Amino acid sequence: MESSAQFFKALSEPVRLRLLNILNQHEEVCVCDLVDALGISQSLASRHLAYLRNSGLVQARREGVWMHYRLQADVWQMEWLKKMLDQLATREPQLITDLQALTELACCKSADA
Repeated sequence: MESSAQFFKALSEPVRLRLLNILNQHEEVCVCDLVDALGISQSLASRHLAYLRNSGLVQARREGVWMHYRLQADVWQMEWLKKMLDQLATREPQLITDLQALTELACCKSADA
């Protein structure tokens, strides 16, 4: 019961929903691209991503100095969450705007070139 409560608590914050929405539409996203798309500070994004990681909803991997995030595939609630996010992404203006802002995943790749 506690893990289910933690799952729903993770969804109760607008910034976390915005992050999950982008991760639902892209296989993996660098934190720098998430910051740019959402127009939030890196510290705010990192705090919410850590919450989502601790809740078991996202996983992270480091590539040099960059952190890349993706949805956790083996969470039993993920199928339901993806369906919900797909529906929200067509109805919530902020989520639509966020996806439009993330037109190219290139932040850390362009810095390496």
